[in-house]
Amino acid sequence: MIIARSPMRISLGGGGTDLPSYYQQFGGFFISAAIDKYMYILVHQSWSNEYVIKYSQLERALTTADIKHPIVRNALEMMNLGPNLEIASMADIPAGTGLGSSGAFTTALLLGLHAYQKNLLVSPHDLAEQACEIEINKCKEAVGKQDQYIAAYGGITSFDVAKDGTVCAAPANLDPSTLYTLEDNLAIFFTGYSRTGSDFLKDQNEKSLQADGEMLENLHYIKDLGQRIKSALEQGQLYTFGELMHEHWERKRLRSVGMTNPRIDNLYKLGREAGAVGGKLMGAGGGGFLLFYTEKKQQLREAMAQAGAQELRFRFDFEGTKILV
Repeated sequence: MIIARSPMRISLGGGGTDLPSYYQQFGGFFISAAIDKYMYILVHQSWSNEYVIKYSQLERALTTADIKHPIVRNALEMMNLGPNLEIASMADIPAGTGLGSSGAFTTALLLGLHAYQKNLLVSPHDLAEQACEIEINKCKEAVGKQDQYIAAYGGITSFDVAKDGTVCAAPANLDPSTLYTLEDNLAIFFTGYSRTGSDFLKDQNEKSLQADGEMLENLHYIKDLGQRIKSALEQGQLYTFGELMHEHWERKRLRSVGMTNPRIDNLYKLGREAGAVGGKLMGAGGGGFLLFYTEKKQQLREAMAQAGAQELRFRFDFEGTKILV
């Protein structure tokens, strides 16, 4: 049996500029942090002459063409594997919560299949590119490269995306005291809504391709803001980082109709009143988790608890996608 593990992530800046509809025109930039909430993929040789796929559903298929799960189907076709194969997935956090579960699923699946083929020398870059090939080109999902790359690399990492799609990764240069303080002062709370971000991303994608001036100006601003966030973190200016997060959210919420709702707005306002310097909604919008930066964490926790927003406690992950067994 092979067990692969891939981390989920929090987006710190530049999210949205990683979609091809934007970076192919202007280049993209984003900075993300992997966290210790994981997707697990189990790969095992089966005695039966079929594929057995276990996720929220159970599938049995004689050929890859019969597999309904698009990521699994395309990964198996890419790797030219099977049948006689059993694949199962488990996650610390459910899908639709804005923490990059799909990218974590795809990178863990691919690394598990590589290990099954006894190929243990796959680089994080190659793993992320294969995951992007499946999700963006094969499955035709309106997603970018952020989730696959941060899952593969781990850590707090910035990524420059060239117009041709080439990605250059660089670990953020944070001194240890800044890193520990950042980890201690970040807090995530569940809004109570799970959703798919595909509608928001499709809207952004279409507007970018149509050269919608308002959307492009928003994304230009978000990319510049991501670079300012990286600079603030590397200079140890964490209060400034919190202020930039608030600025990011004020811009992001204008990007699409339905990006936020009264519950999310009330939670965000409550968080700021309880001492959060800034924050933003994780993922494409509409639900999931709210991330805050605060120097008054206990006060924030108490306010969120009273509002019924459950906290997700976490630490950073610096290992990226890896084989456990």
